[in-house]
Amino acid sequence: MKNYNYKINGNNYNVSVGDIENGIAQVEVNGIPYKVELEQKSAPVVVVKTTRPSAAPRTTSGEKIIAKPTVASGASPVKAPLPGVVVQIPVKVGDAVKAADTILILEAMKMENSIHAGRDGKIASVNVNPGDSVLEGTVLITIE
Repeated sequence: MKNYNYKINGNNYNVSVGDIENGIAQVEVNGIPYKVELEQKSAPVVVVKTTRPSAAPRTTSGEKIIAKPTVASGASPVKAPLPGVVVQIPVKVGDAVKAADTILILEAMKMENSIHAGRDGKIASVNVNPGDSVLEGTVLITIE
């Protein structure tokens, strides 16, 4: 038997642990014998989680955003650099813009990203609305 002395909440305990057979230990605390059942450890359960493909983003009206709008020749498309949600569009069709002008604000990964025109020109078309979810590479605005 192994003997241990413990002090718990100011009380002294003399504990003797005897043989352990079939998960039951013979324990004596301050001279009083006890049979203690030990917890049986089971093998860890492995949960295999299969990934599901994510759904295509949708507009506020519920339509899927998959098709890319056509771009007129001579026009320059401004594409989404990463998937996200259109927050604000400070320009409208016909506005003249400079290369460094912010033409759209896109929220991605909980950050607002300013999308710049990239070249001087005039806004030919705005292909998205605030609140729309877009995929990477989606044409947002066309500049001619």
